[in-house]
Amino acid sequence: MPDDSSLHSGRPFQRQTAPGAAPGTLISPPDAAPTQISVICYSATEIHEESLPDVSKLGDLLSHWPVTWVNVTGLADVRQLQTLADLFGIHPLAMEDVVHVHQRPKVEDYREYLFLVTRMIEEANPLRTDQIALFIGKNFLLTIQERPGDCLNPLRDRIRKQAGRVRHAGPDYLAYAILDATLDAYFPLVEKYGDQMEDVDDAIETNPSPQVVSEIHRLRTNLLQVRKIMWAQRDALNELIRDDYPLVCPETRVYLRDCVDHTAQILDVVETYREMCADLRDYYLSKTNYRMNQVIKVLTILSTIFLPLGFITGLYGMNFDPDKSPWNMPELHWPFGYAFSLLAMFITTVSMLIFMKRRGWLNS
Repeated sequence: MPDDSSLHSGRPFQRQTAPGAAPGTLISPPDAAPTQISVICYSATEIHEESLPDVSKLGDLLSHWPVTWVNVTGLADVRQLQTLADLFGIHPLAMEDVVHVHQRPKVEDYREYLFLVTRMIEEANPLRTDQIALFIGKNFLLTIQERPGDCLNPLRDRIRKQAGRVRHAGPDYLAYAILDATLDAYFPLVEKYGDQMEDVDDAIETNPSPQVVSEIHRLRTNLLQVRKIMWAQRDALNELIRDDYPLVCPETRVYLRDCVDHTAQILDVVETYREMCADLRDYYLSKTNYRMNQVIKVLTILSTIFLPLGFITGLYGMNFDPDKSPWNMPELHWPFGYAFSLLAMFITTVSMLIFMKRRGWLNS
């Protein structure tokens, strides 16, 4: 079923099939990458690897090798995808989920194979994730990626060099290795978000500009997207471990528990960072409010000081004629009247500053 667009690969959610279309209708996304197929077949002692321009050769490979990993990148060629579905006996609804790349991580049992969906993270701004669909059979693993480029090259090297136990295990262990590799790719990016939050903290301390708020919002949005993916991924992995799927052997379930631990670790870090984003936003607001209060404080002090000075100058600026009465501003006839008014303003200013200092109003 369609999920919210935050799990999609950075693009707004657009359903390819028209309303009322038949279930299982395959329509590739408008920006789909060209379809390419590669195969890695192996046993404990041998390995065969090639790129396939056509899938007609797959039948011979499936019958000859104990494990065949068919990796498809790009969803542009719907005809090739339909041929693969016919060859592996994949249900039309599962293939429909493959081309609708907004799926959240999940597990579906079709008896002859298991259908898994996971999301591979890609560092971008805004954050994007690409969908990877996995079909686990008795002697094959079919993976269909949204676009070229992945984090699975170390796994391919392990298969080529016969490192680890992947060459001695079945397709279920290979699927675990792919899930583990995609989860491991989240750790460096999440740690990078932590470094970026430290930079934001320093920026708030030195120069809290409005761009800081945009950076905090971007980090929080990306962390929220990772959180949604990890919640769904943990549920799918727990289902793989809990339910008795014949295509997943007990030894592989032990390794899948490690993937569950990884999702829990990522979720813990993400939750911590999301709280830090909220704290940074509050810190920014308090910092800007403090600076604004300091500005208002200085302006208020200046206004308060000049208020009595304005009164004095306004008093002696009144147009009373001292010749008409000795009470009409006799200071205007004093030889030191101007100096007297300056001295009065100076004494008033100093007295007010001393008063404010003793009250603590001038402390920064």
